Amino acid sequence: MHVWREPLPAVLKREVMDPIGASTTWRWHGYENSWVTLDGQKMQSVSGGGHFGGGMFISALDHARMGLLFLRNGRWQDNQIIPGDWIKAMRQPTPARPDYGYMWWLNTDQQRIPLAPASVFWAAGFGGNYIYIDQENDLLIVMRWVPALEEVVVAVMGAIESP
Repeated sequence: MHVWREPLPAVLKREVMDPIGASTTWRWHGYENSWVTLDGQKMQSVSGGGHFGGGMFISALDHARMGLLFLRNGRWQDNQIIPGDWIKAMRQPTPARPDYGYMWWLNTDQQRIPLAPASVFWAAGFGGNYIYIDQENDLLIVMRWVPALEEVVVAVMGAIESP
């Protein structure tokens, strides 16, 4: 908000969601008590995931569009929506958590999912909602209300490797 000087949902809509053809049904809002005044304008500071009354609420299809954007290193058709350097940076392990980058989980040293490539990364939302990205296998998996990410990935990887 301080960089753009406007509400982040408006920035996300204009800069990402509209260019990737997302629906008009997604919502991103903050908590009831997360209002701030910036440049004389009252706006809501939004949270990351959809829980406890705030966050992003999004369809599986729009989740898949977001995932495809990251699978393609921030490109959508002929447009670079998210800088490739940012995609690379967000996949770097943090010193505090080697299995976490900038808001994305990492399979560093294949610790979390041994059968998946070390290069995979995923977003995890409240309630078992995932966007799993495996660039080595050109694979995107969107999961909704799944309690065990690892089990689903192992099953999909097994299906890919089966004749």
